[in-house]
Amino acid sequence: MKASEIREMSVEELQTKLTELKEELFNLRFQLAVNQLENSSRIGAVKKDIARVSTILRQRELSGTEA
Repeated sequence: MKASEIREMSVEELQTKLTELKEELFNLRFQLAVNQLENSSRIGAVKKDIARVSTILRQRELSGTEA
């Protein structure tokens, strides 16, 4: 997911996306623990997406933008 795609989302969509990404990360970590994870690089990608969404949410919080 690109930062430009994330910036186009509303605050509500970003919060929903953040929740979904955290659930996906939990599931990936669980799969890793039981040796069922096929693509371990997905964990890093999900972590980066979480960081991107969190950063943009924080930027909007500081600027007061609700768009």
